Amino acid sequence: MPLLSWLDGTTDERPDAVRVDDRATSWVELRRAAAAVADDLRGAGRVAVPATASLETVVGVVGGLLAGAAVVPVPPDAGPVERDHILRDSGAEVLLTPPDAPTFDGATAPPPVPVDLRRRSDTRHPEPDPAATALILYTSGTTGAPKGAVLSRRAVAACLDGLADAWAWTPDDLLAHGLPLFHVHGLVLGVLGPLRIGSRLHHVGRPRPERYAAAAGSLCFGVPTIWSRIAAQPAAARALRGARLLVSGSAALPEPVFAALAGLTGHRPVERYGMTETLITVSARADGPRRPGTVGVPLPGVRTRVVDERGEPLPADGDAMGELQVRGDTLFDGYLHRPDADAASRTADGWFRTGDVATVGPDGWHRIVGRAATDLIKSGGYRIGAGEVEDALLAHPGVREAAVVGTPHPDLGQQVTAYVVGDGLGEAELIDFVARQLSTHKRPRQVRLVDALPRNAMGKVQKSRLAQE
Repeated sequence: MPLLSWLDGTTDERPDAVRVDDRATSWVELRRAAAAVADDLRGAGRVAVPATASLETVVGVVGGLLAGAAVVPVPPDAGPVERDHILRDSGAEVLLTPPDAPTFDGATAPPPVPVDLRRRSDTRHPEPDPAATALILYTSGTTGAPKGAVLSRRAVAACLDGLADAWAWTPDDLLAHGLPLFHVHGLVLGVLGPLRIGSRLHHVGRPRPERYAAAAGSLCFGVPTIWSRIAAQPAAARALRGARLLVSGSAALPEPVFAALAGLTGHRPVERYGMTETLITVSARADGPRRPGTVGVPLPGVRTRVVDERGEPLPADGDAMGELQVRGDTLFDGYLHRPDADAASRTADGWFRTGDVATVGPDGWHRIVGRAATDLIKSGGYRIGAGEVEDALLAHPGVREAAVVGTPHPDLGQQVTAYVVGDGLGEAELIDFVARQLSTHKRPRQVRLVDALPRNAMGKVQKSRLAQE
């Protein structure tokens, strides 16, 4: 079956099938516009796309995939060093250039090919081998330049089919979101998902609460920052009561935000887990329970395990914390030009090391504690999950945001240090507040009151920056 199976076969000419901000097109016209781009790309193996939130980006990505090229999304806000690294490392042979895209100068910029939405073609391009590369997505680690994760057409299809099953996602849905189009969440799920499954798509542009409300989606995607802002505007939140499913991902959804959304919208959000390298692997289901602080069970074709520091499997008792490892149909093919990173990311028996700490309950439900490097704090012989302390802090009425990291301590090894955004708060008050909810050893030893937490484009708190401070 073609990767973009709905788009490939549909004759639907409704003019609002795909809407980005205030511009829309039908399925048929999207396919014809993308086919014109694909005609221009014959023979190109890798194609770079400045991934603005625009209809041109959608047409450019689809055109690249129809042509059988590997598509390389370039973040539109990337600085010149990051941008040049992506273009050079990926070996992109062509740069698709929407009219409003940033100008890419320099020796690394490949020849431009314009994306003109007025052009049409009825060429039917042959479907590439499922093992062919669909996307090269660049992901940053804790050190070094971003690495290109090579994702096959087969892996993308497996991910989307698994989510269609888990979320009862059908052509009857209208997907609404305002996520960046250079990550798994916004691009793979938020654009390629509708083109495979057939749900209409409304990308709202800037992800403001009132835009989510006005989109009237049956299926809504967001990251915790978006959901927190929606929950803070009750009128916008109540407008989502007509939705079928609210989905949160890319970071843990704070339990107070989960509760606020449930109260205002009538929906308990579905949480899911994945990475650039694995796509989405674990999710709550539309026909099952939704539990705050947990991300559900493995999707079809995915297996998971939690191991200790020696690589030994840990019991699925809901308490044992260890590294989450994954294998299955959604995994990437490797890091481009980085055999060293590939070797480090895989176990001898073929499992992918996520670098995330998790617990698994007897019923198979997963709870993500956080990144091993920043969210598992080893203090005085205890293993403390940062997320549990963050949830305790967020239960305080004066706390708007909280991030917890381990910082060096001469006696304990690491101490629990909290960074808090809020009003009228005192350090001792917050330490005592947590100590009344959790075990004493989990209380913060230090609370630093800050104006804002550093976040990346997906709204994730950049804890490595906090730890460096």
